[in-house]
Amino acid sequence: MFSFIISIVVLIIGYLIYGRVVEKIFGADPARVTPAVSMQDGVDYVPMPSWKVYMIQFLNIAGTGPIFGAIMGAKFGPSCYLWIVLGSIFAGAVHDYFSGMLSMRKGGATYPEIIGSEIRGSRVLIVIFTTFLLLMVGTVFVYSPALILGGMAGDGTSKWILIWALIILGYYIIATLLPIDKLIGRVYPFFAVALLFMAVAMMFSLFSKWPSLPEFWDGLQNRAPSVGVKGQNIFPCLFITVACGAVSGFHATQSPLMARCLKNEKMGRPIFFGAMITEGIVALIWAAVSSWFFFDGGMAECGAQGTSAPQVVTAVSKHWLGIAGSILAILGVVAAPITSGDTALRGARLNIADFLHVKQDKIWNRLVISLPIFAGVGALLWFNISHEDGFNVIWRYFGLSNQTLAVFFLATITVWLARKYPTGWQFLIAGIPAVFMFTVCLTFFCVDKTCLGLPLEWTGWLSACWAAVATAILVAFIASIRRKALSKK
Repeated sequence: MFSFIISIVVLIIGYLIYGRVVEKIFGADPARVTPAVSMQDGVDYVPMPSWKVYMIQFLNIAGTGPIFGAIMGAKFGPSCYLWIVLGSIFAGAVHDYFSGMLSMRKGGATYPEIIGSEIRGSRVLIVIFTTFLLLMVGTVFVYSPALILGGMAGDGTSKWILIWALIILGYYIIATLLPIDKLIGRVYPFFAVALLFMAVAMMFSLFSKWPSLPEFWDGLQNRAPSVGVKGQNIFPCLFITVACGAVSGFHATQSPLMARCLKNEKMGRPIFFGAMITEGIVALIWAAVSSWFFFDGGMAECGAQGTSAPQVVTAVSKHWLGIAGSILAILGVVAAPITSGDTALRGARLNIADFLHVKQDKIWNRLVISLPIFAGVGALLWFNISHEDGFNVIWRYFGLSNQTLAVFFLATITVWLARKYPTGWQFLIAGIPAVFMFTVCLTFFCVDKTCLGLPLEWTGWLSACWAAVATAILVAFIASIRRKALSKK
């Protein structure tokens, strides 16, 4: 428990200190007119109260990642805490803050537009890549809550899962088409109550129970084999498994949505940086709960029959909170993917609309852009349900694509900072995480059995090789930018 408490405290300190450093480096200006004011259209560019923008931002980025990812990551042991803390502060929060603030500076630009404006020749590729990722997010975040609801309000058979999937998809269609303040801005407070109740209830239960959890000083070795997980090294698997609770490329597709609703640049730190830190706290809570479940007799005490993430959530919630509390807790877990899935499809619509320069003020324009998106989600959902291992296949590729997306945006931040400070060190706040995540993604691609499947024994030299390549690319970029800056003088 002491490692858990230390981790929570460090996260909060990271927000208070490093958050201010990042804000100063960016140069937030409270006097600058934001796109929410200058480009107001009543659909996507809508000035909203800061508390509501924060709530929506948090719910947008808090899919199943900080819950399911943290549960699966906890199997590796207390090293999971370290990644959540360091990843959230030095990678995830920096990534999320700049994705929102750069969008504001560029007129509410979407993820592909931001990258395309900083890295030439990347715009078309990034539009295709991010739109496909958002379709996978929409599919995953239809199926996972439908799976839980099918067991809560149904008999858990494929028929009930399909019924709930269609209901959730119907909500996504409406949320994608309507102005952001008409549905999303109104239903999110209810979802927020469920999600926050879940996190707070689990934290209070942890403190009242005070379980004997593995601590940092007990060693950071891989504990996954002791809970039946074999063939996965801490590096790189942990850093792909725990994504949304540490750093996630998906977040950069969501922050521009709120960048179009923010009335003051100074609110960027509590909303973008702060929402990521809040998500890190949620991930830490579930990592601690799962550590008790896996390593301190929790599985036997709950009478659980499996160790999958949904099974852990259901078993612990019922055992600790009773029937009524467990329903609210599980609804919180359901709310997390639903409130990310709807804005994922909204983000896909804006990606395509911005690329094609189609204004979204008229419902017909929004519908024309959205129909192929809904068809794509429907096709992926059908694959998901009709194939026995369909969900796991989509989830694995979503995880790798998600972290690859984070690499692209961290690289974009690095380039922007290098141009802003051509002789400074500031680019390192994004450059170092970019190099690290580049190494993680390519090493995972090489050794994971769903990709190249190279021997795990090669992990060490493969990661060293990719780290050297990433560092060389970074050095070459910075040198080129500095030469151009000096030549202009």
